[in-house]
Amino acid sequence: MADEDLATVGTEADARTTTTAPAPDGTGAQPDAATGTPGSAPAAGRWLPRIVIAGLVLAALNLRPAITSLGALLEEVRDGLGMSGTLAGLLTSVPPLCFAVFGFAAPRLARRWGPGAIVCAGMAAIAVGVVVRPYAGGTGGFLAASALALAGIAVSNVLMPVVIKSWFPDRVGSLTGLYSMALALGTSLAAAVTVPMTQALGGSWRTGLAVWAGLAAVAVLPWLAVVRQRATASGPAAGGGARTDEAPLRITSSPTAWALAVFFGLQATAAYITMGWMPQIFRDAGVSAQTAGVLLAVTMAMGVPLSFVLPRLASRMRHQGPLAVLLGICGLAGYTGLWLAPAAGAWAWALLMGISNCSFPLALTMIGMRSTSSAGVVKLSAFAQSVGYLISIPGPLLVGTLYQHSGGWSLPIALMAGLMMPQIAVGVLAGRDRRIEDEA
Repeated sequence: MADEDLATVGTEADARTTTTAPAPDGTGAQPDAATGTPGSAPAAGRWLPRIVIAGLVLAALNLRPAITSLGALLEEVRDGLGMSGTLAGLLTSVPPLCFAVFGFAAPRLARRWGPGAIVCAGMAAIAVGVVVRPYAGGTGGFLAASALALAGIAVSNVLMPVVIKSWFPDRVGSLTGLYSMALALGTSLAAAVTVPMTQALGGSWRTGLAVWAGLAAVAVLPWLAVVRQRATASGPAAGGGARTDEAPLRITSSPTAWALAVFFGLQATAAYITMGWMPQIFRDAGVSAQTAGVLLAVTMAMGVPLSFVLPRLASRMRHQGPLAVLLGICGLAGYTGLWLAPAAGAWAWALLMGISNCSFPLALTMIGMRSTSSAGVVKLSAFAQSVGYLISIPGPLLVGTLYQHSGGWSLPIALMAGLMMPQIAVGVLAGRDRRIEDEA
């Protein structure tokens, strides 16, 4: 990603935000009817911020069902497509790879068309990819349509913190909390209802996967309203942003950016390992398959309330490092319990792992707080998430390899606990009251 790509993204929004008083409806700076960013158009200011909030929530609800619904029906998909076990295993590693690859493209796309338009296109890509992939005919078509949906998820992942920073610069914590809570809700909802919904709709795995496209199609609507409002404007604001004479921000020169990227990658590693392997740990300890599934649902559901509270708390702190330490300690306690008595304390370990997995909304909040501008946030978001997802790819595969060759869970759990220590360390570094502009 070229450093100059985002020199102009959000600059106009930042200038307007600093000179405009908060809107009387309490939604932050009034949005400009032309750009979809905080501005001074009073007519748009009455309703557009609420549409943006609705768009944030609907977008967040769609950022995981394409993945977790597939996990719930993976066995049926394998049988239906004649997919080998190896290919099915690799399929579980495709999401973080796509998030990393397509996430790097998000800043350039946002510079050209604006974050709102790209999020709108991302929701449309999710809808098309999800509805097409079950009927694409063969493994190749399934993978191609899945990649389309994951590309939409990837660019939206990166741009959500940017939209929040641009529209609601004084409410980063609360809006990140709302967004994170909706994302956790969408994740757990798809995991919980995909199988029973598939049975209610006739039992076809194709229908069970395709039905989630409806939610993505609904999410397109509020973003269309934002894009349409922006497209009706004239003048420089209708473009991608005004150019400035500021030196390009070199994100790779910032220690805080690297700390955030590694923190994001390690927390994503822990989350993917938890989602992929925790039920098997419980089942191998003698817990029934049904109970193991419920325990995973409990772990994921913990993110719904905590994802709302944690960003609000983090945004009020000058240093978010103590929160990273607290979440890491919960993870270490959960792994210790899984190693010593996985069945006896299963519910406690599930709760502790659920708390630990809330490092994700903490990372998103810190992304929004570690830059002074929307341009900086979009660059930091793309860098931290793309590099982070690349870091997370080997983790679940390595756990599976250790499990297969050792015949037990002692070594894999030791690896999980070991990775929690550097996660705590880089979380403390990323949580310092610094801005990437000052470092780069």
